Amino acid sequence: MPDTAHNSTGPGRPLLILRELGEHAPFTFLGAAAGLIGIILLRNITTSTAHGLFVLFHPAHVIFSAIVTASLYKLRKRTSSLLGVIVVGYLGSVGIATLSDCVLPFFGEQILGVPVPSEGSIHGGHPAGLHIGFIEDWYIVNPAALVGIAMALVAPHTKLPHAIHIFLSTFASVAHILMNMQAKLTIALLFGILVVLFIAVWVPCCVSDIVFPMLFVRGPDGSSQSTQRSCGHEH
Repeated sequence: MPDTAHNSTGPGRPLLILRELGEHAPFTFLGAAAGLIGIILLRNITTSTAHGLFVLFHPAHVIFSAIVTASLYKLRKRTSSLLGVIVVGYLGSVGIATLSDCVLPFFGEQILGVPVPSEGSIHGGHPAGLHIGFIEDWYIVNPAALVGIAMALVAPHTKLPHAIHIFLSTFASVAHILMNMQAKLTIALLFGILVVLFIAVWVPCCVSDIVFPMLFVRGPDGSSQSTQRSCGHEH
């Protein structure tokens, strides 16, 4: 496939993003389906166990995102600015992972009626609801971002399998849903969760791997460089 990224100007960039979204959709759907199976198998776990899964998958997702985003910025911007790498790596990992693993699943839960108010909705002294990792689990998530950035500074690496990104983001979202899961699973609810998982992973992960670095990285001719190989794709 010809590389059109270097020739893409303003009008071409949205087409590149739409193409990448389309290419990621089938694989993301498979990831969401795997997450749905996880919901079914783990539906009876306690809130504390679900939170334990969240602090496993969410920080891992943050590390992965920080490695890719900081590496792309460092290598293609050709910068020695430590502050720039840290800022871009942190925002691109924590910001987008929070959207993917916390914010979008929460709104999906509210629409689907996943949390049913009850005595069992209390988690760690707080009502079940929006769980922001970098605030509530700050001592794990923020260091995870710094670890990813440090790895990018020492050995920048952008060709990491997109499958890892999909897996970590999907099961972080699954854990967030399970933390608030109080409603009885029905066919309609399972279908809704599948849609929520798909959207929660699809758009933010593509933004993280494609759109976000494009905001900072320019080619030699001033055009935006393609970041599609950050996911391990070869076009």
